Amino acid sequence: MPQHTAALDELRDLVARHARPDQGTAIDGLLLARADAAEAPSTSPSGTVLALIVQGSKRVSVGEKVLEYGPGQYLVASVDVPITGHYVDVDASRPALGVGLVLTPASIAELLLAAPPGAVPVRGSDAPLALGVADATPELLDATARMVRLLDRAHDRAILAPMIQREILWRVLTGPLGPSLAQIGIADSCTTQISRAVRWITDNFAEPFRVDELAASCGLSPSAFHRKFQGVTASSPIQFQKQVRLHQARLLLVSGDDDVATIAHRVGYDSATQFSREYRRRFGESPGRDGARLRNHAGRTA
Repeated sequence: MPQHTAALDELRDLVARHARPDQGTAIDGLLLARADAAEAPSTSPSGTVLALIVQGSKRVSVGEKVLEYGPGQYLVASVDVPITGHYVDVDASRPALGVGLVLTPASIAELLLAAPPGAVPVRGSDAPLALGVADATPELLDATARMVRLLDRAHDRAILAPMIQREILWRVLTGPLGPSLAQIGIADSCTTQISRAVRWITDNFAEPFRVDELAASCGLSPSAFHRKFQGVTASSPIQFQKQVRLHQARLLLVSGDDDVATIAHRVGYDSATQFSREYRRRFGESPGRDGARLRNHAGRTA
């Protein structure tokens, strides 16, 4: 893990001062996160983001892959997939703090077009895992600090924020996670092909599907599709659909409007017993107990 730097110390102060509950900021695409207490792991969409930890640590999993990153390390999520995560090494006197940047294909494609030949690391035909972690360089930490510093300098934001964002993306593109980031900006990359399948499954999670038909919609053979999908999401298409269904079920349980059997049917399960078994395996508790606990927590938070 990289040593503490002046930029990291400054980022701690800035994030602690500016972080809001909704993580938003006055700079479009810039997110600030703060957690004052450790909580149980929760599942949510990853988005396509760059996430830098400046204090504390975070543990996330996609499929069967588990990653942990701490101060001065960053994560790139190149595909919007359901992930399970939580902050660790957190207490009220030392909250977890992080900086996020939403990644858009257009901004990355622009840099790829302007990059000199060989400047961006390349990867073979298979797409990288949707999540990757690396150590931030001093240059990346410095650029990130200058970006967050603009929250105190309203008159500079419109001009400097796009320039610094471009620098941050360039530092990541030319680093160890460059291939993952580059895949977002390439229209026909493996990542964009699998992203289409991920989006379809996420939008139609209750519907059955044939893997060969989904593969054809991505322009891939069934064997190539299965290999690439597994490489990006660390799960098979059917396992991924199960993860999305269980995540959606958990959201429905929080609202408390339906019973467990009704929710099981709404997310695509024919058997409430199978749903309860797979839910317990995924979240460690029965749907009823987990839903009650989550509703209780949501009520205390409110």
